[in-house]
Amino acid sequence: MSYNNDTYTGPSFSLRNRLGRVIWGIVYSFFFRYSPRPFHSWRTFLLRLFGAQIGKGVHIYPRVKIWAPWTVKIGDESGVGDDVNLYSQAAITIGKRVVISQGTYICTGTHDYKKRGFPLRASPIIIGDYAWIATEVFVHPGVIIGEGSVVGARSVVTKDTEPWMVYSGFPCGPIKKRIIID
Repeated sequence: MSYNNDTYTGPSFSLRNRLGRVIWGIVYSFFFRYSPRPFHSWRTFLLRLFGAQIGKGVHIYPRVKIWAPWTVKIGDESGVGDDVNLYSQAAITIGKRVVISQGTYICTGTHDYKKRGFPLRASPIIIGDYAWIATEVFVHPGVIIGEGSVVGARSVVTKDTEPWMVYSGFPCGPIKKRIIID
């Protein structure tokens, strides 16, 4: 939630939020970022200390950037690859068995350019169970990625995706149904 509607006169977030992010930044820099790649449990522990809700068997790699862990929820057995940016100014909910590939940017915040104060507008992002967000995808604020959706590499997702569909492009559009074969 935005704290101030005029970004020219003051910060968009409360002092408590800003102090929390400073402390998180220190912990991230010294204990998260340079932790060995297989230390997923260690990184999960650190994120939980800062209020993240993390399921069992989650793999979060060391070069993942998380703006505010306390607004992040990740379901069981999901993976978040290196260089992913979870810009969590609003809630980011990631379902179970989700894969978010390297370099993806999940962005919950933007600014209202129509208003003089250029106020921050943050909207939650939900990524459904069994989804795969391929490498270097950008997901806009407020988007819901449907259960089982696949979003192709370097796509820009500006609208919700339907469940069990494959999407790609800029702007991202449907390509075909996702059919699981065993």
